[in-house]
Amino acid sequence: MTISSSLNAGVAALKANANRLATISDNIANSSTYGYKRVETDFHSMVTAGEGGAYSAGGVRTTTQRLIDQRGSLVTTDNSTDLAVRDRGMIPVMQSSQIGSGTTEMLLATTGSFRADPNGYLVTESGLVLLGWPAAADGSIPSVPRDTPAALQPVQLSVNQLSGSPTTEMNLRMNLPATATDAGAAGDTQPLSVEYFDNLGKSESVDIELVPTVPATGSSNEWTMILRDSASGGATIGEYTLTFTDSRTAGGTLASVTAVTGGAYDPATGSFLVNVAGGPMEINIGEIGDANGITQLSDTFAPVSITRDGAAVGTMTSVEIDENGYVYAFYDTGVSRRMYQIPLADVPNPNGLTALDSQTYAPSRDSGTFFLWNAGDGPTGDLISFAREESTTDVATELTSMIQTQRAYSSSAKVIQTVDEMLQETTNIKR
Repeated sequence: MTISSSLNAGVAALKANANRLATISDNIANSSTYGYKRVETDFHSMVTAGEGGAYSAGGVRTTTQRLIDQRGSLVTTDNSTDLAVRDRGMIPVMQSSQIGSGTTEMLLATTGSFRADPNGYLVTESGLVLLGWPAAADGSIPSVPRDTPAALQPVQLSVNQLSGSPTTEMNLRMNLPATATDAGAAGDTQPLSVEYFDNLGKSESVDIELVPTVPATGSSNEWTMILRDSASGGATIGEYTLTFTDSRTAGGTLASVTAVTGGAYDPATGSFLVNVAGGPMEINIGEIGDANGITQLSDTFAPVSITRDGAAVGTMTSVEIDENGYVYAFYDTGVSRRMYQIPLADVPNPNGLTALDSQTYAPSRDSGTFFLWNAGDGPTGDLISFAREESTTDVATELTSMIQTQRAYSSSAKVIQTVDEMLQETTNIKR
């Protein structure tokens, strides 16, 4: 029994070291594979109880584990959609063959080189499509469930795509000359034209006339603001009476705004609504008593700051992804637009994930359930663009392990050879 157990232990050792050599071979073969996670082989002794003081060799068995929680070094690239995760978290992806199937079988990866395919989807050479939450028209990300991939969609961006957005808000900041409302002033109108973009991306303008009220004596500190829309044939869309205070503490700021035509002025926001040809537009002139709103000071008319949202039709020229996972499209008009948000998935036990082809992983019972975090929030790290994650294989360490495995395998083979010779001697006793 003892000699037989020695033979069995030797055979088990050969098998165990062959398993270890297989993992070493795989690690070395993938030493240049981006995102590869090395596999480690552990040996475990098997003890068999002996009888009557005799020892019975139990042998050895092995287990293997892919160390997914280990991180490789990050290397920079020249592609804005090369992605890597710094610290904890994984990028959601899916197989390109599932596009249009109506199902999303989410896989996880720690890095990927994504480039637009003919349909604009961001895909790796191995056929993995980047997943994200699409942004609303205003760039905001809707509230979505974080424990399911149901809301994730393949990221699709078409370079050279035309895009524009209408103007819905306008901020007017200017100074009106206080001397223009004094008795005997010339009463000259101050004209101002502000460009905006209609629903089709065409350039239009709100033409503004600022008419001072000239009193017979003293100062009126009053102006009439008339707004006309070029898209409506120059029709008046609003008329407002602006009165300014000359008090010691708030001199030159708005005292009251009275609507003659157009939407009512809201003193809480400093805005009113007017209807241009394409729909309502909110115009902000500042709150009552606000020194940063429209003012009436000195003798100079000065448009200080005129801003509005919206953009003319432009062609997409590039795509970038920031550390929080927001995907931005940049246009030749100089504007940018938030298109998607790429979350990072986290599981309690990353090493329990099921390893699949192309350095991808699937949640399993051993890994625990996943949760989709905003990059940089919770336990997850940042999402880094222009970067790839290198393999976690250290070739020098693997070669050292190979030498050890070779010696152990040779020694195990020697044990089998010795047992065979001993059995031969036992057989020769009969002779």
